[in-house]
Amino acid sequence: MSRFRHIAVRLAGAAAAVLVLTTAGGGAATADAATADAATGDAGTGRAALRDVLLVGNGQGGTVSFIDGRTYRNLGSFDAVPDLEERLAGMTIVERIGYEAVNAVQGYRKLVDDMALSPDGRTLYVSRGVLSDAVAFDLPTGKMLWRHRTEGFKADHAALSPDGTRFIVSATTASKAEVIDTATGEVATTFATGTYPHANDYSPDGTVLYNSSIGVTSLPKLLNGAKGKKQVVAVDARTYKPLKTYDFAYGVRPAVFTADNRTMYAQLSYLNGFVEYDLATSKITRTVTMPFSEKAAKLGPDAYPQNSAHHGMAANGDESKLCVAGTIDDYVAVVSRPGLTTDGFVHYDTDALPYWTASSADGRRCFVSLANQDRISVVDYATAKEVARVPVGDFPQRERLGLVSEEALNGLDPAAG
Repeated sequence: MSRFRHIAVRLAGAAAAVLVLTTAGGGAATADAATADAATGDAGTGRAALRDVLLVGNGQGGTVSFIDGRTYRNLGSFDAVPDLEERLAGMTIVERIGYEAVNAVQGYRKLVDDMALSPDGRTLYVSRGVLSDAVAFDLPTGKMLWRHRTEGFKADHAALSPDGTRFIVSATTASKAEVIDTATGEVATTFATGTYPHANDYSPDGTVLYNSSIGVTSLPKLLNGAKGKKQVVAVDARTYKPLKTYDFAYGVRPAVFTADNRTMYAQLSYLNGFVEYDLATSKITRTVTMPFSEKAAKLGPDAYPQNSAHHGMAANGDESKLCVAGTIDDYVAVVSRPGLTTDGFVHYDTDALPYWTASSADGRRCFVSLANQDRISVVDYATAKEVARVPVGDFPQRERLGLVSEEALNGLDPAAG
């Protein structure tokens, strides 16, 4: 179903789309998307102005695109694998076997898995998927500050601590999360996870870190019991000591945690929808099934990409609405809380592969990665309508919000990704 392509770093190729913003209808941008670029700063403190941006990890292209968080203009991209050939040449036989095995299981080569920006908007941290490492770059100069080789054969989802001092990366095949000191690139500590740890999500108040595991995705659904532990492990966000473990029958995909730390909304492996989960009682309180597209209805569960039917969840600013990516169904849905009723759908072309969602800094819009179209779709929560599309790089998936300095922006490649 998917256009999984083997492509190395692509930095040119998007020249025709440089700094282009297209809307769903192909005409002029909407009024608020056409407003002048804006920057934020602390008046009287001497702190340089920082700009709201959406970081887009172009998994197969090996780049990170920077999207203006208010105008949705693509500001340029950064090569996150400038040392790719050096890394491949330096692999041991065991490392190379692991590298090729992960590529074979995924069906493509994911070079950029996740990323984050330092609080001062100058440093970019990246977990580099099949290169099994995490790196830090000084954006104004492009210099790599440090590289840490993660344990095992895949560096997966990551999260930056609220104070910017720790970068937490899931070491997929090692069943642990590594907590990296952002100043040195050294591991400060680790904590145990379920099998194939995946997402790392901070609670809205920053006190709890949740790590979700998906189990061995290469095994068929029939052997789900052999996939290992499918868990959400909650740890203290300061000490990284375990607080509570939640067990699931199926792998836990993208999730949203409410501000009161009481409820989680999560997509699960093979589920065409999502669940509402009570974190106090450790129980699923509601399961919401979403409609299958005609194409998806014909698929067997083992044809779902990495076991995920739906992959991408976000919440708007006041948590009254959820943005839910229907990956195999080629749509995104806006769902209202508390009733969990669907406000509307944005339908995409067949095999567009909506693969991640994130909310804008103001909480009004949802960004949707269209992995097979190399585009980001911008959806309005209030109307459940698409208001813009933005060209990015090759196979966009992970999206993260950040603040970037103007000096750092000057160091970007003008290509969209």
